[in-house]
Amino acid sequence: MTSQDLNTPHGGILKELLVEPRRKLSHSVRWELTPRQYADLEMIAIGAYSPLETFMGKSDYFSVIDSMHLTDGTLWPIPIVFQFHSDQIDQGAKCLELTRDSERVATLEIEEIFKLDLELEASRIYGTTSGDHPGVSILYSGGDRAVTGRLSIHAAILGYEGPEYLTPAQTRKVFKERNWKSVAAFQTRNPVHRAHEYLHKIALEVVDGLFLNPLVGQTKSDDVPVPARMAAYSVLLDGYYPSDRTLLGVYPAAMRYAGPKEAILHAISRKNYGCTHFIVGRDHAGVGSYYSTYAAQEIFDTIPSGELGIHILKFEHSFYCSLCHQVASKRTCPHGTEFHLSLSGTKVRELLSSGKELPPEFSRPEVAEVLRRAYQS
Repeated sequence: MTSQDLNTPHGGILKELLVEPRRKLSHSVRWELTPRQYADLEMIAIGAYSPLETFMGKSDYFSVIDSMHLTDGTLWPIPIVFQFHSDQIDQGAKCLELTRDSERVATLEIEEIFKLDLELEASRIYGTTSGDHPGVSILYSGGDRAVTGRLSIHAAILGYEGPEYLTPAQTRKVFKERNWKSVAAFQTRNPVHRAHEYLHKIALEVVDGLFLNPLVGQTKSDDVPVPARMAAYSVLLDGYYPSDRTLLGVYPAAMRYAGPKEAILHAISRKNYGCTHFIVGRDHAGVGSYYSTYAAQEIFDTIPSGELGIHILKFEHSFYCSLCHQVASKRTCPHGTEFHLSLSGTKVRELLSSGKELPPEFSRPEVAEVLRRAYQS
């Protein structure tokens, strides 16, 4: 691996879908994309889900569920399919005109329609068949059929507008321009807090560059809004991070809350962005009590060496210690739990929702002010 190549895309080639002229196709059906479908379309189109070039067909769908691999043997943890209900698409349809806000953005020329096994998928991917799980709930509501075929893009697929929007091809260019030979990616859907900063700074001690890549696709309704989270990152970076060693860019995927399996997907995506390392903390991509604290770290130990192609930086739960007067972990702090203030995105959301101030142990004052204003508006 060199500074000119960075990390090889998953499957060997970055599969971007370029915008093509529209073609007249018979027997077409207009389809308004759901937020999940649009996010998946975007991730395929920009190459973040390489080597995928379209939504999965039946053979890949069941192969991923059964073995966590595509039929060609490539590691892949979660099915990426275009779901629908059996009564939504006529049997004679040849093409789907995919729209967002009624504007056509892509076409899917139908090659295969197949039936999904939703309970099997829920059990194998999410580890539960309970509809109370937010990811399983979306899965069950999407329909038990899927369609695949040739995917053509007809307009820029942008789920986020702003200078922080960077495609994998663009981040690779930035990494090369900055001569970063090693890059660690960090993701969260939560507002940035002191425990995150602690992980970031540790990573910066061992890599050339830090790619902060917060998820801005579909999340739960009680998550902190994207504009507030991005504004918090901006003020934090301006005041406390080296600008020449840090890059902020959004991750437009939808959140599935699939815990360990989704952690692998997140790592593969960052490999496609050109990163060499990926930070995985406690309960990565988890929700509620569905997954154990370090399940998302432990699953990487089951993947044969060399198959993933990106280094995983595993971190234990961190906290603020009132005696150490800093963020620490059990590896670095000798004091009892009575001196520890647990830091988490859930706790930050609870404090903001109840109108309480975020203490400096939780967030930098500038970040706390940005989030406070967002919740008061």
